[in-house]
Amino acid sequence: MAKALNAGLRQAMLDNPKVLMMGEDIGPLGGVFRVTEGLHAEFGDKRVLDTPLAESGIVGTAIGLALRGYRPVCEIQFDGFVFPGFDQITSQLSRMRNRHEGQVTMPVVIRIPYGGHIGSIEHHQESPEAYFAHTPGLRVVSPSNPHDAYWMMQEAIASDDPIIFFEPKSRYWPKGEVRFGASGIPLHASRVVRAGTDVTIVGHGAMVTVLVQAAELAAVEGISIEVVDLRSISPIDYGPILTSVEKTGHLVVAQEAYGFVSVGSEIAATVTERSFYHLEAPVLRVSGFDTPFPPAAVETHFLPSPDRVLEAVDRSLAY
Repeated sequence: MAKALNAGLRQAMLDNPKVLMMGEDIGPLGGVFRVTEGLHAEFGDKRVLDTPLAESGIVGTAIGLALRGYRPVCEIQFDGFVFPGFDQITSQLSRMRNRHEGQVTMPVVIRIPYGGHIGSIEHHQESPEAYFAHTPGLRVVSPSNPHDAYWMMQEAIASDDPIIFFEPKSRYWPKGEVRFGASGIPLHASRVVRAGTDVTIVGHGAMVTVLVQAAELAAVEGISIEVVDLRSISPIDYGPILTSVEKTGHLVVAQEAYGFVSVGSEIAATVTERSFYHLEAPVLRVSGFDTPFPPAAVETHFLPSPDRVLEAVDRSLAY
């Protein structure tokens, strides 16, 4: 996925000279995860800018650049580093189009590596997506595989609305196919990644891999699970989710983030409202615990595993 993102960024910069990138150590170093590797050498320091360690300054500068017709792509080095820029994102970036009644565009992409599974320390493993999904005026997306990463990055940069682009850190290195001919699916569409008939399970980012693993384990026991990849966290495309729930009658929503007031909570409430009479059991949620992200030694207990997902599946089917 890291190389797919790199290729997507490169293509967007080739297509539009107004696209530029800014962030901490994204230049000659290529970023801590090497997502921007080689782009500084190709496009120069006028379009790939190493910034000071000041997230509020990065986002504030990007807002000004967007107002002048540029399409800035900001990298937040780690998920937990976004909070110094939170005020600029939620009280300025998200509101500019509404404040000007749509007469200005705000084509800013903020890239945030997020999530666990890399054994890192505090402020380097977080899942803050609900903060931004809760904020009107922001679009929030997260790819789960290299193909989506390549195309979603280009589509995000082409958007005239600000987009928070969450990149699951644990998926940077596993390989996958990228079909360069066409994306095949719009930026904000969810999709079924594994068909099934007994239970629907929904997730985003790195959680999709966990859900597919759970579905494969369940198949051995004769349970057919349908897996839906959200792809877009705000707005959420409920069509494939509701269609699946109407077929299976059971829904489990899984996420790495904390469970309280979360993306999973929103999906559970909405599906209950819209498909109540199709449900044969309550919508169940599997999430990280409502504590700060723990040290690496115990992160496997915090993060949802296939076993925890399957335990929820068994509880749903037991109703």
